[in-house]
Amino acid sequence: MPFNDDLRLAHILADAADAATMERFKALDLKVETKPDMTPVSEADKQAEELIRSQLQRARPRDAVLGEEYGSQGTGPRRWIIDPIDGTKNYVRGVPVWATLISLVVRGEHGDEGVVGVVSAPALGRRWWAAQGTGAYTGRSLAAATRLRVSQVERLEDASFGYSSLSGWEEHGQLPDFLDLTRACWRTRGYGDFWPYMMVAEGSVDICAEPELSLWDMAAPSVVVQEAGGVFTSLDGRPGPFGGNAAASNGLLHEDLLGYLGRD
Repeated sequence: MPFNDDLRLAHILADAADAATMERFKALDLKVETKPDMTPVSEADKQAEELIRSQLQRARPRDAVLGEEYGSQGTGPRRWIIDPIDGTKNYVRGVPVWATLISLVVRGEHGDEGVVGVVSAPALGRRWWAAQGTGAYTGRSLAAATRLRVSQVERLEDASFGYSSLSGWEEHGQLPDFLDLTRACWRTRGYGDFWPYMMVAEGSVDICAEPELSLWDMAAPSVVVQEAGGVFTSLDGRPGPFGGNAAASNGLLHEDLLGYLGRD
C-alpha cells in the first residue's frame, strides 16, 4: 500500500519518543513550565518533539512538519503532525494515561486528509496505528498486532460515551446539550485525551466528542478511528480532524451524536 513505508517510519519515530518520555516519567527533577495558554509543558514534551523532528529531517527532508511545541516548518503536499505528549497534565502528575501522537497528512484533490496515524502510550504498554486502506491495529509491533473494529451498537440507550471534561462544554455554551446526551446514553465516562478515541476504534466505547481541539490532538486518532470502520468529523459534520473540535463514533450513532452536539 502507498503509505506502508511512512507507517513504518512513524513506528520508528514513536519508539524514539517512547524511550525519551519513559526515561523522564515520574522523575523527581522533571522540569515543567507554563505556556502562554496556561497549559503545562515539560522538558520531555520538548525532547520528544525534537527527536521526532530530527529523524524526520533525515528520513523525509522534503516533508513539512507541524508540532505542538515548535510550530510549523516547511511547506508542501505532505505534512507530519506531532503531539509529543498528549496528556501532559497526566504525565507531570505521574498518571500513565498519555501518548505520543504522530500522523501524516497529504494534500489531495479534495483537500488535506490524514493517511497515517500512530498513537503510542508506553506507560500503558499500548500502541494503536493505521494507514489509509490497510485497517487499524493495536499491539506491541507491526508483526504482533490485532485488527481493530468499531462496535455495532445502534441505539444511544445502549451506547457508551467517552469525553474529557464538563468545563469545555460549559465554556462553549453547550453544557445543556452535552448533559442531554449523557442522559440519553447507557454509560458515560471522562477518560480524556487520546484514550476514548482509541476505545471507539476498539469497540469498547461507541461515541466520543470534545468541543475544542488542535489538529495535533486529532490527526492521528482520526486515522485510527476511520480505518477501524468508524467516523471522525467536527461537531458540524466536517470530515476529518480539521474543524477545531471532534465527534467520533462507530458510524451507526454519528447522526445521533451530531444531533445533540452539532453546531448551528
